[in-house]
Parts: sequence; C-alpha cells; structure tokens
Amino acid sequence: MTATLPVAPWPASVTERLEQGAFLLIDKPRGPSSHQVTAWARDLLGIDVAGHAGTLDPNVSGLLWVGVGPALKLLPLVLEFPKRYIGAVNFHSAVPRKDLDRVIAEFTAPIYQTPPVRSAVKRERRVRTIHRLAVLETHGTHVLIDAVTDSGTYIRTLAVDLAEALGTGGHLEELRRVSTGPFDEAHSVPLTALADAVTAARDGRPEALLGLLHPIEEVWWEFPTIVLKEGAASAVAHGAGLAKGGILALPRAFPKGARVALVTRTGTLIATGVATVDSKEVGSVRHGWVVGETRVFADPAHYPAQWRRTAVTKDPPLAR
Repeated sequence: MTATLPVAPWPASVTERLEQGAFLLIDKPRGPSSHQVTAWARDLLGIDVAGHAGTLDPNVSGLLWVGVGPALKLLPLVLEFPKRYIGAVNFHSAVPRKDLDRVIAEFTAPIYQTPPVRSAVKRERRVRTIHRLAVLETHGTHVLIDAVTDSGTYIRTLAVDLAEALGTGGHLEELRRVSTGPFDEAHSVPLTALADAVTAARDGRPEALLGLLHPIEEVWWEFPTIVLKEGAASAVAHGAGLAKGGILALPRAFPKGARVALVTRTGTLIATGVATVDSKEVGSVRHGWVVGETRVFADPAHYPAQWRRTAVTKDPPLAR
C-alpha cells in the first residue's frame, strides 16, 4: 500500500485570508459544469465548502465567481452586478443589416423572458433589462453580438427571440461571459494557474495565491456605504433596519432603492440593505427606516444588544 504524503500547511497569510473569506475569479472552460469547476477549486484549496455565483452552462466559457469561507454569504451581492457576454448567433437565413440593427435597438430595453426548459430556476415569465446590445461583426448568417444584461438573463433565449423578431429561425452557437460588474476576464485565471499558485504557496511562496484570493471587501466596496454608530451596528447585526439616528456618515450619495453596505467606523461590513430614501433626503426623515430589507453578514454574537441598555441621546448632524 502506498502511503499518503502529508499536505504541507498553508502559510499564515493564506490561512488568514481563507478564514476571512475570499473570492476566486475563475476562467471557466467549455465542457465542465460550473458546479464541477467550483468543486475542483475547492479541492485544490483543500477546504470543505465553496460556492459559485452566476451559473454558466457546460458549453459556455468565461468569468465564474467562486466564494470560500465567509465570502459565501456575499455571493448574492455578486448576482446584483450586470454581466457582459460575447456571443455568436447563427440565423437560419440571411438578415438585412438594417432589419438587424432595428431589432437590436428594440431589444435594448427591459424585456420579458421565460427560462429555457433545461434551467435551474422555475419556468415563469419575468422581466430582465438589456443594458447594451451591439453587433460586433457579421459573416453570412453568423452574427457576433456584445450584450450587457441584468443578472439572470438567458442569452440563449435572447438569441432565439431575436431570430423570431426577424422572422427567421436562429440559435446561439458560442457564448462567453467576459465581465461581471467592474470585474472583467482580465481578472480571471484558469484552474491550472490556481493549481500552480497552490503548489507555490505550499512551498512557502504565497504571493501568487494571495493575488488570486480576492478579499471580500472588493465586492461590497462597489456599493455605496453608510457608516453606522456603535449602537446601530449592534441593532442591524441582529436584523433591524436602519433609522436616521444610527448613521454616523454618508461617504457616497445614493438614490432611493439602491443597495447599500452598512459598515462600522473601522470598516467592518455588518449588512447590506435597500435605501428607502435618496441620500439627500436622509436628514429630513423623522420616522421609520432609511434602510430596510437588510441582509446580515456579521455574526450577531460579536455585537451585544446595546440598544437595550444605552440611553437615547440627541443625534449629532450627519457627516457627509
């Protein structure tokens, strides 16, 4: 029987990053499923659990987000970023360019979509916004498109709908996701690069692996932040909404309905929520929440229930 060689321990810097939570941006190849690629990344890192955001079909390549540790709880935030795809559509008959441009313009808008039969979600009609749709190149019946869409948009369905609007059949031949929000394919690496970085880290050279393990702050920094007072941070950590009196500072402006990150004065993420008012109107709010629908990421055990024992004091003016 062959003895199993012991696995070298991680350098302290890698262990700390994994415990804090991190994201991997993997360049998924065509062939394996998103679940399989995530499992390979998990096994390379020698951890028990990993998850991904934004499933790519097996025959689709491109940017795949993989979360490890506490970053798993932030994967829903990744789904709020728009996504950009480059796809090759094959129409079943020739399409005049003027007709193609007209239909492309009509589809650059909120559209109705029904997920395909083979999908991981319930098949019900829903609205998705196509933020940008452009023709990059045409060759006969083949058209290369560039699409920026809401998360959850089915590009294969979009290609079929375009063909129907043009009065010809058609299908998607090739698709690649090239960006998710501000993160593009230049930030992603193949699994072989992750394997090489893991080997180097096990040998005491963690720099490459640390470069691939993106800190969780890189995600929530993309959202407007609200800095909380100590008592408000405790209340929000236990699931409360945020009232005006709990705000210490508003570093960035935001509109009503925006997703915002609620953080402590030391920069620790407590939760995210949805703004019920525009940031310019916060100072005039007298009653109720200014941020609701909170999703808590902090451990409530680390934030004692201070609102039960702290006297209410007059709020200072909002810092801006």
